[in-house]
Amino acid sequence: MKKIPIVEKKVLIPFILVTSLFALWGFANAVTDPMVQAFKKVLELSNSEAAWVQMAFYGGYFCMALPAAMFMRKFSYKVGILIGLGLYATGALLFYPAAQTESFVFFCLGLYILTFGLAFLETAANPYALAMGAKETATQRLNLAQAFNPLGLIIGLFVAQQFVLKNLKSDDVENFSALDEASKLLMKTSDLMVIRDPYVILGLVLIVVFVIFTISKMPQAKEEGGMPKIGETFTVLSKNKKYVLGVLAQIFHTGCLIMCWTYIYQYAEAIGMDGVTAGYYQMAAFILFTIGRAVGTYLLRFLSSGRLLMYFAILGSVFTLGAIFIHGIIGLYSLVSISFCMSLMFPTIYGIALGDLTEEQSKVGSAGLIMAIVGGALMPKLQAQIIDIGGNRVDDISILGVPEINFSYTLPLLCFIYIGWYGLKIFKDYESKKKVSLIN
Repeated sequence: MKKIPIVEKKVLIPFILVTSLFALWGFANAVTDPMVQAFKKVLELSNSEAAWVQMAFYGGYFCMALPAAMFMRKFSYKVGILIGLGLYATGALLFYPAAQTESFVFFCLGLYILTFGLAFLETAANPYALAMGAKETATQRLNLAQAFNPLGLIIGLFVAQQFVLKNLKSDDVENFSALDEASKLLMKTSDLMVIRDPYVILGLVLIVVFVIFTISKMPQAKEEGGMPKIGETFTVLSKNKKYVLGVLAQIFHTGCLIMCWTYIYQYAEAIGMDGVTAGYYQMAAFILFTIGRAVGTYLLRFLSSGRLLMYFAILGSVFTLGAIFIHGIIGLYSLVSISFCMSLMFPTIYGIALGDLTEEQSKVGSAGLIMAIVGGALMPKLQAQIIDIGGNRVDDISILGVPEINFSYTLPLLCFIYIGWYGLKIFKDYESKKKVSLIN
């Protein structure tokens, strides 16, 4: 039996170009997570108020994913990618006037528009990667492309840590709120410029990437039998249990991911660790995420998608329980380890949910899975409200014998329980039956 290649030679260069996009939005995710803590300190916000950073960032995905899919029904993946790069660059460059006006709302607006671009990119790149070869290797191909996402995460965190967090003057002051207004104003102006710079540089880099995609030839898969009406596509998707439950799984996965990454700084704060040192632990989490993505892609050669998803969710639940009930550095180690378990989930859920769909259905279905990223906006906001129950500190009170920051990780635990159930259901209802039918 001839082995089916994951990526054929004829589409290798286009596949590499599309794969670079996964690193680009990984960079945006990683460089933004520490900004929650940075804005909280610089602008004297509560945890709930600072969480508007993530609300703006991941809310943009929700608002633009479906319009992006509708756009790509009429045009090509390449055009969608170009629109995405343009919006991404525009949002990043808006950080310049935002820093000049020193407006938190303006910064959030920049992030909101930036993620309009990311919604276009993800809505295009994920199904495009699936379509660049045989259906039998689609999930492996998407996992391969997504393996470069952690590279962007690591670079983004490095930039945030070395060029933002280390240079924040307000972070060097033990009691920033106690300073006189003139000192705070000078420090605030300086720090907002520090936050601005990586985004402006990113915007300029994106303009270069835009030009590269403009002059490159990209293959466009053709839909056999013409394009069905959009209403028919929605009907098919709404009746596909694997897809509908997959969208819910993606909501919980993204929420879990962002909660575990965003509030690692607050978790570290509760044990007396400064933001820069906490950044090293987040870097370790991203490295484990990268390793997990590689391990997961390899294991998919031997285990079905649903079964492997279930195993990773169970392991994630164990580490989350450690983060909740073990206070101190061991609890932080458990929190960092969760990233290994989350690494496989986004591309695997994506591949499972879209696995039985046509290319036209995948374009629209992709929008639902990208809209599911709104979990990264809603759940961190809910977690912040739990952290703020006793006040603006992260350990004002104890709940069930643990600090409120620890208790807040019951939300990721619930997410893992659902994802594990989804993996089990896929394995029992679809994959095991398919295997039996092939044997017969």
